[in-house]
Amino acid sequence: MKIAIMQPYLFPYIGYFQLINSVDKFIILDDVNYINKGWINRNRILINGKEHLFSIPIKNVSQNKLICDCELSDDLWQKKFLKTIELSYKKAPFINDVLPLISNIVASEEKNLSAFILNHLKKIFEFINAEVCIIPSSAVYQTSGLKAQEKIIAICKEEHATDYVNPIGGVELYDKNRFLEEKMNLHFLKSANINYNQNSEFFVPWLSIIDVIMFNPKEKIREMLGNYELL
Repeated sequence: MKIAIMQPYLFPYIGYFQLINSVDKFIILDDVNYINKGWINRNRILINGKEHLFSIPIKNVSQNKLICDCELSDDLWQKKFLKTIELSYKKAPFINDVLPLISNIVASEEKNLSAFILNHLKKIFEFINAEVCIIPSSAVYQTSGLKAQEKIIAICKEEHATDYVNPIGGVELYDKNRFLEEKMNLHFLKSANINYNQNSEFFVPWLSIIDVIMFNPKEKIREMLGNYELL
């Protein structure tokens, strides 16, 4: 079995979706501390040809809290967020298909941050007609006493994984020999350059998946999911 494990990210970039699609089971690592100014509750979209950082508010946010214990704020952020998406992508070719999807995701009554993200990842994969298996670490595994690489290895062993896949940015964090000791292969996913028409003079890469699904048909997005190499 091939496994990938990552913290939950809000409307992440296409590389995150490639990682999920590259494995048999994807595990949201939500029993670790929340990180300020990361990608857990924010991402980037395109506004007037330039990248724009958006975020959703978290109640009593703290880096001393586990991600699985964080809750969305009761602030009325949903209406403003949807209006921003609608105005920013009003000329995008697939807005009539995508805006109802985003509206449905945002309208969720789920207040738990991790569960909200898990739900919207599944909905986006359903939207592009791709099947995946995604589960939260906090609901299944007992690894609270472990950190970093050893926590990942413990989860992989519990799943009887033969292969673990991590984004290329984590090369310095993991030791292939340590995984081999546990009879597992360690791979790193490197995304190829992905380019598409954004109705703009200059292409801005690696924006939120919102940008990808606004400008590309579903079959093209499924092709993008396989546009990577494993090292």
